[in-house]
Amino acid sequence: MGIKQISVFVENKTGRLAAVLEVLEKKQINIRAFDVSDSANIGIVRLILTDAELGLHELHQAGFTARIDPVAIVELPDVPGGLLRAVVKPLADAGINVDYLYAYTEPSTNKPIAVIKTEDIARAEKVLKQR
Repeated sequence: MGIKQISVFVENKTGRLAAVLEVLEKKQINIRAFDVSDSANIGIVRLILTDAELGLHELHQAGFTARIDPVAIVELPDVPGGLLRAVVKPLADAGINVDYLYAYTEPSTNKPIAVIKTEDIARAEKVLKQR
């Protein structure tokens, strides 16, 4: 299943992550999942929000550079090898590269969920549905 992810580009310095999160808190936008990665000067904060469009708008209003990206999400079996068998191997066998992946636990079901970015989200979703 596809979902919208917000990617926020921030300086890699103290307080910038807090500033991003304060914008969302102020507007009562809940974070379902997040990932933070960095390079020498820039951090990328990836967020799955309860309202992606509002989150993007509010982050832009606060002066942040941000965008919406489509990502795939898939429920993971909570067993050893679950990520390998349910996601990574089927995509690799189909010749689909995983650009990045992170996981969270869905509050309503308490099930592990993987967020996956590939070069072809529609094709990745088709492969994962067939598994």
